[in-house]
Amino acid sequence: MNRRWHASYPAGMPTEIDPTRYPSINDLFDEAWGRHGNRKFAVCMDRFMSYAELQSASASFGAWLQSLGLEPGARVAVMLPNLLQFPVVATAILRAGFVVVAVNPLYTPRELEHQLRDSGAQAIVVLENFAAVLQQVIARTGLRHVVVSSIGDMLGLPRGAITDFVVRRVKKLVPEFSLPGAIGFRDAMAAGRRRSLAQARCRPDDIAFLQYTGGTTGVSKGAILTHRNVVAAMLQFEASFDAVEATLEVDGTPLAPIEQYNVVTALPLYHIYALAACALAAMRRGSLLTLVPNPRDIPGFVAQLAKRPFHTFPGLNTLFNALSANEEFRKLDFSQLRLTGAGGMATSPAVAARWKQVTGCVVREGWGMSETCAAGTTHPMKLSEHDGTIGVPLPSIDLAVRDEANREVAIGEAGELCIKGPNVTPGYFNRPAETASAMTPDGYFRTGDIGTTDERGFFRIVDRKKDMIIVSGFNVYPSEVETVANAHPGVLECAAIGVAGHDGGEAVKLFVVRRDPALTEDTLRAHCQSQLAGYKRPKQIVFRDDLPKTPVGKVLKRALRD
Repeated sequence: MNRRWHASYPAGMPTEIDPTRYPSINDLFDEAWGRHGNRKFAVCMDRFMSYAELQSASASFGAWLQSLGLEPGARVAVMLPNLLQFPVVATAILRAGFVVVAVNPLYTPRELEHQLRDSGAQAIVVLENFAAVLQQVIARTGLRHVVVSSIGDMLGLPRGAITDFVVRRVKKLVPEFSLPGAIGFRDAMAAGRRRSLAQARCRPDDIAFLQYTGGTTGVSKGAILTHRNVVAAMLQFEASFDAVEATLEVDGTPLAPIEQYNVVTALPLYHIYALAACALAAMRRGSLLTLVPNPRDIPGFVAQLAKRPFHTFPGLNTLFNALSANEEFRKLDFSQLRLTGAGGMATSPAVAARWKQVTGCVVREGWGMSETCAAGTTHPMKLSEHDGTIGVPLPSIDLAVRDEANREVAIGEAGELCIKGPNVTPGYFNRPAETASAMTPDGYFRTGDIGTTDERGFFRIVDRKKDMIIVSGFNVYPSEVETVANAHPGVLECAAIGVAGHDGGEAVKLFVVRRDPALTEDTLRAHCQSQLAGYKRPKQIVFRDDLPKTPVGKVLKRALRD
């Protein structure tokens, strides 16, 4: 495959990877852990875990799972925030021959019930803080085994230590619950240590993860990610990272390689972005993960960052915005920060500019989906400023911009991004009709993202197909309106949606959180009028104290429409 973006690859970046190099993600784990066993793997609440400990702990929990008599390929749900338990449990499930179903711990009972029933999960590991929600739905699911964990389970503290006491009694973060037959995480681990893990020999087409889409516009679906998909994504990330690292320089002098990168892992591991691009990619390279259980606690988050140098910061627009506005964050030492990666949503030029001003590091925007194991595009080149593109496709990925008739559009013209590659899902779990509608006749996956490409092969996201607003027959992309509004210094963040217009079509409604309390509707209207055509301008502007968001930080536009 020869594509025009290959000419934009830096020296040494391959155009193809070999997804058959490892039969399963477990084989990749074995090799990586053999190389990095003595290194520190992760730190959470000042407790460090080595790669050797991860390997041993996951073997124990995997052996316990195998003792339950589950059939190979059984689905096991993980309902945990960014604690050390998460990577231990997830890798244990895979090593035992089962399928990981990552669950958002903040799900409502309705959302949790749907995912458990849809996936057919037979076992679950849940943090006790969220066990009361599980209690409400467990009778209507196929769950047969429940493991309840506490925050302190892997912090090296005795049962009932001060950490657990504060969580339960002082902050009252653990509602009362009753789950008869449930076993404690420590007890499951102890039972597993008395057994030996029978390493599962998974095949490339076996399912590794059921990664549920966000469900922000309807019922969530389980994207199938096979072992081949995950292996391919890990090799694609590695090829890109190696190439980017080689381009890093200061005043023309290449930066010396870092023996072990510290990757700030504030995005939730149950989301594909952090799961694949942070946790799994870190295991491949032997990086250190700084796990942040609650990134919404900005003061606590900043205090953790101040404890040690950090080198890679994967994030998204809302997180960059919140941190840049924090006085203590702006005082941190950013001299070791080499890479800032953005994904999950479009990065506002204003936010990217503030981030660079504060940290000195340019935001490199990439793109991927649950259905692509987070791998899609990246910025592999030297970058002095955020350029608003999502970069170029990763090795072995083909990306096309197509119209409704599945015809490729001209360069610079907007259309739906369609992707093909070894990292792309074979379909949705038990949803053949939706799988068929998502695939083109020639085997590309329809992403639902509207984008463009240029002569160099760099791509740009215009908007989500389903978010597009039709005003008097003209297409209005909310991201364009939001970019303009965000550029006003009085705006902290905003979101544009389509509402019913007077002519029976749609009109633009803009929700705004003010940075400057003195900002008025008239002032913002004048700002938009100077930069947007008449049909693109907001007909309604609503000021709010905050915007509803998913736990990952994406603005929840469905809630704004309700």
